[in-house]
Amino acid sequence: QVQLVESGGGLVQAGGSLRLSCVVSGRDFSINAMYWYRQAPGKQRGLVGHATSGGSANYVDSVKGRFTISRDNTKNSGYLQMNSLKPADTAVYYCNVLVTIVGAGLRSYWGRGTQVTVSS
Repeated sequence: QVQLVESGGGLVQAGGSLRLSCVVSGRDFSINAMYWYRQAPGKQRGLVGHATSGGSANYVDSVKGRFTISRDNTKNSGYLQMNSLKPADTAVYYCNVLVTIVGAGLRSYWGRGTQVTVSS
C-alpha cells in the first residue's frame, strides 16, 4: 500500500509564494511520475503539471514561469513551488503519483489535497 501526504497549503496574499510538499510512503515501490492537480470551487479538477523520474517537468500555460515542480527521489517526495500567486490560483491542490509496485505493476495514488487560498 502506498500513501501520499500533501502539506504546505495556506492563505497568502496575491504576489506571494507557497511551497507544497508531497511525501510518498509505502513498501517496494518506485515513483514513475508525480503530478499536481488543482480543483477550484465549482470547477473540475485540472492538471497543473508533472515531473518525470528523469527530472523533467511540464506545466499548463496558466502557471508557466510561476510554478516549479521538483522531486527528491531519495526522499520519495515532490514539491510544487508557487510564486507570483494570483487569486485565480485559489484551489485545493492534489498530488497524484504513478508508481510501480513490485509484483503488482503500475498503480496510481492520490493524496487528500491541501487548500491554497490567495487573497487579492
